[in-house]
Amino acid sequence: MTPARIVREQGCGRFVLLCDHASNYVPAEFHNLGLPETELARHIAWDIGAAGITETLSELLDAPAIFCNTSRLVIDSNRQLNSPALIPAISDGTPVPGNAALNAAQKTARIERWFTPYHDAVESVLLEREARGAQSIVLAIHSMTPYLNGQSRPWQIALASDTDRRLADPLLAALRTPGDLVVGDNEPYSIETDIDYSIPVHAMRRGLLHVQVEFRQDEIADLASQRRWALRFAESLTQCT
Repeated sequence: MTPARIVREQGCGRFVLLCDHASNYVPAEFHNLGLPETELARHIAWDIGAAGITETLSELLDAPAIFCNTSRLVIDSNRQLNSPALIPAISDGTPVPGNAALNAAQKTARIERWFTPYHDAVESVLLEREARGAQSIVLAIHSMTPYLNGQSRPWQIALASDTDRRLADPLLAALRTPGDLVVGDNEPYSIETDIDYSIPVHAMRRGLLHVQVEFRQDEIADLASQRRWALRFAESLTQCT
C-alpha cells in the first residue's frame, strides 16, 4: 500500500482536495493495533464517507485530490508532530494497544513511512500548480460522528476556518440560504494551528483560500448520499468563488 493516492493530478479546476482520513487500512505488521475489526470500522479509525465525497467532488470540480492511505490510528496525518494525538493511545474511550508505550524510533518510523510521504504528495501538487500559475483553493474533506462523548451533533455539515473567513463566510451563506440545513461555523471543530496540520501547513502558510468541511456521517452513509451531498456542496462552492 502506498502512503498516498492522487487523482486528477493535472485537474484544471481551482480547488485542491485533501482527504486526511480517507482509509482505515492498518499494515499487517501492526496486527490491527490489537483491535478487533469492529473497532477499525468505527469513526476512530477513519472519516467514514469522506473518501467518497472527495472522489465525487474531484470529478465535479475537475480538482486534484490527495488521499491518505492509512488509518488515523496508525498515524493521524492532520496532527502536528508534537501532538499527543498524532499516534493515539486511546481514541473516543477505546484503548489502542498497538500504540501504547511506543519508543522514539517506532514513532519516527511511522512518520517517515506514512505521514511524510502523504504530505509530500500534497506539496507536489501545490508546487506544480504554483509553477504554472494556477490558482489553488484548498479544501480539507472530513466527516464527523453523529455522537461523541455522549453529545449529539446537530450540524449536518460544518465548516472550520479559524480566523481567515474569506471563503468560510460566503460558503456558509450559500449553504444556509435555502434554509434546509443545520450548518456549523467553527463547531464542533475549528482549525487549531498548534494541533491541526494540513490546512495550516499547506494553505495558511501560503495565504491560500481554504476551508475544512465536516459532513456528519449518518448523512453520507452510502454512495448515493455521498454523491448528493457532494453535488450540494459543489453548487455552494461555485456560487461563492
